[in-house]
Amino acid sequence: MTDKSKLPSRHVSVGPQSAPHRAFYYAMGMTEAEIAQPFVGVATTWNENAPCNITLHRQAAAVKHGVKSAGGTPREFAAITVTDVIAMGHQGMKASLVSREVIADSVELTMRGHCYDAIVGLAGCDKSLPGLMMAMVRLDVPAIFLYGGTNLPGRWRGKDISLLEVFEGVGTVAKGDMEEAELEGMLRKSVPGPGSCAGQFTANTMACVSEAIGLALPGSAGPPAAYESRDAYAVHAGEQVMRLVAEGGPRPRRIVTRAALENAATVVAATGGSTNAGLHLPAIAHEAGIDFGLDDVCEIFKRTPWIADLKPGGRYLHVDLWAAGGVPALLKVLLDAGYLHGDCLTVTGKTMAENLADVVLPEDQKVILSPRAPLSPTGGVVGLKGSLAPDGAIVKVAGLKRMAFRGPARVFENEEDCFRAVIRRDYREGEVLVIRNEGPKGGPGMREMLSTTAALYGQGMGEKVALVTDGRFSGGTRGFCIGHVSPEAASGGPIALVRDGDSIAIDAEAGIMDLEVPEAELAARRAAWVPRETEYGSGALWRYAQTVGSAHKGAVTHPGAAKETHIYAEI
Repeated sequence: MTDKSKLPSRHVSVGPQSAPHRAFYYAMGMTEAEIAQPFVGVATTWNENAPCNITLHRQAAAVKHGVKSAGGTPREFAAITVTDVIAMGHQGMKASLVSREVIADSVELTMRGHCYDAIVGLAGCDKSLPGLMMAMVRLDVPAIFLYGGTNLPGRWRGKDISLLEVFEGVGTVAKGDMEEAELEGMLRKSVPGPGSCAGQFTANTMACVSEAIGLALPGSAGPPAAYESRDAYAVHAGEQVMRLVAEGGPRPRRIVTRAALENAATVVAATGGSTNAGLHLPAIAHEAGIDFGLDDVCEIFKRTPWIADLKPGGRYLHVDLWAAGGVPALLKVLLDAGYLHGDCLTVTGKTMAENLADVVLPEDQKVILSPRAPLSPTGGVVGLKGSLAPDGAIVKVAGLKRMAFRGPARVFENEEDCFRAVIRRDYREGEVLVIRNEGPKGGPGMREMLSTTAALYGQGMGEKVALVTDGRFSGGTRGFCIGHVSPEAASGGPIALVRDGDSIAIDAEAGIMDLEVPEAELAARRAAWVPRETEYGSGALWRYAQTVGSAHKGAVTHPGAAKETHIYAEI
């Protein structure tokens, strides 16, 4: 019999007062012994919305096996996901970032409502990874994160491909350099099975973060979703979370420290990862009461070399990183070169340095380079500030040949208008395309714009124009694309004042982005500015717009740990 005197589940499983609760457990076939054991929530984002999530139910079964074998009682439940690929390029993308908060909130509410003692969270699609990690830190019960796994590469015309080539193919067709039949053939071969998008896009970036921040088991981010060898990590996660329950931790807030967040940002930079990490790391930090905003993330990016040669900026896919030793091999290289805090605790109960002590980088791999001979001396993602973005913006420079751009603005009030102009090729080389009113509040929902950026790249214009927005980009975006401009247009930021023809200067090496308009002229425009009304006057998007904060602080919707008066784990 487990001593539940300090576990949340005592409220629903111990003593005469829990008789009604136990009646429900018996109705589900649970035994007296199972009711007496710690309850472990097994949270997944399984659904039939996308290949990213389709294997999570199978992996959850393996987690439950591990929990049971270690003397716990697993209780599986699911949260929603919005799948970015299918939501992309239309109004559906407004739901994507909002879903991160809904995932975190729904996991919190399920755990609170049923008094579960610990959690193993499994996620596949982009926003589900940070959503689950946010919930883990918010709840602060023993917790382990498990990635569902990447796609295997597609194969077309003798080359490995991912979905990125399909997105870019839309622009190539519009330019007249590809037949629609060719695009149709490519798309049918681009995603050969389950798993998240194959490059170092948002899901794979945040999977690497899960190991670097210490919430995932070493090596668990690597195996593809199609490989049932992933199930061994799932079983181990179930067993290990029970050890954390028995030993009292370490719990997530001992793991997710400022140093651990710096480790996570280091891995994003070193892999040329997704700019969305600039939103998600501050949001995870917020749940722990740590002030770690875009400025802090970008400071790490500035001092970290890009050493993992991964798409979209590089040559290889996430499965190739796994074959090269996976995230542990990358972490080992960074640790040995002095870029990581080795004393950070992890869910193994050991420090990062202890986990990596026996890791050896394979000699024949080509994916992970030496920090002494990097692809770029600074990270694959950098921050920008200036008169157009006083609170900051972010750009992925991995793979860029030019680091500076100056040109006249061409202003669009939403993504659709810009996308139509791109498909019609109704823009000019040298212009700075400005898409505003797509921020967290103004969208609402801060859409990502892979359809537009990929079409530009597919037309061969990825570095011949720049794109600036208060919205965001997919991890698959490449080209001179600056997102997360803060303050956003809906909050009266300078991006709301830009007019066609205004000169915009961008210097990614210096970290500067300026609107080259006299201050007196901007003051006149500001005095005449009227906020644009959203067309969402009710429902989830309206509610989100009322509470969401700035992108440079993670686009969060509640005060975070700094204002809490109790921790769920200690009820």
